[in-house]
Amino acid sequence: MYVPQHFAADHDVVRDLLANAGAANLVTSTERGLLATLLPFVYDPAVGEHGALLGHFARNNEQWQVPAQGEALAIIQRSDAYISPNWYPSKADHGRVVPTWNYTTAHAYGRLVIHDDPEWVDGLVRRLTAQHEAASDRPWAVDDAPARYIAGQLRAIVGVELVITRVEAKRKLSQNRPEADIDGVIAGLRARGEQDAADDVERARPDRKS
Repeated sequence: MYVPQHFAADHDVVRDLLANAGAANLVTSTERGLLATLLPFVYDPAVGEHGALLGHFARNNEQWQVPAQGEALAIIQRSDAYISPNWYPSKADHGRVVPTWNYTTAHAYGRLVIHDDPEWVDGLVRRLTAQHEAASDRPWAVDDAPARYIAGQLRAIVGVELVITRVEAKRKLSQNRPEADIDGVIAGLRARGEQDAADDVERARPDRKS
């Protein structure tokens, strides 16, 4: 990944990206070429040096059945947004501005481990469910459904673990712009209803006092 210094993500940002990965594109290089699937993941920091992303495939998905050659790659992305040069006050000063795109992303590389094991998959599904139901007033739990039904659903999926060996991350959120332009970007995004993208720019605002 190309990462200019002013867009480099620090350790805390990387850890937050992994912990809140949600769904990520898992890409593997195989004898059949590149295979990719968007999968929900939960991050386990206790595995290996850099942690692991745990998820599951549909059993009928061929990707888990074809061995990965070398490292696998999970592409994690937060909110992204088009940035109009009309939002920059500096446009009026010199006109030397162009459109761009803001985003936060991480590429997690690692060794892929397949878990065709009902007990492992059951534990994973419970972790995923607990993580994503946590904010609900009445969180759904796996045990809310009939046991026989859940057993059938678990047989239809296969667990996957990406044991992370390295992470490359980038946070391109207008940090290279003057303060007034950053204010303009935040205001423009909020006016367009893109609150998450605006919040990301606010959090990434450089501390220019140091």
